[in-house]
Amino acid sequence: MNGWLLAVGALSCGGLGPCLWLVSRGSPVRRVLGVQVGTPVAVLVLVLLGVGLGQSSYLIVPLVLVLAGCAGTLVFTRLLGSGP
Repeated sequence: MNGWLLAVGALSCGGLGPCLWLVSRGSPVRRVLGVQVGTPVAVLVLVLLGVGLGQSSYLIVPLVLVLAGCAGTLVFTRLLGSGP
């Protein structure tokens, strides 16, 4: 176990935990905030995991997640704004 994997564990518990709590509870605006904060944290966790394991091919997934996270947030806010 190296320092990169320790950083992945700490960031997973300390960073993704509050984001998941925001996404699962609260108003729709707080849920969007949880998604917006959670996406970069998840990308950072995946990048650190790829570096920690020494697999450069694992860096493709965070790159796709960045693009999907931006598009997902735009779709969610569009659906949020089309209410009655």
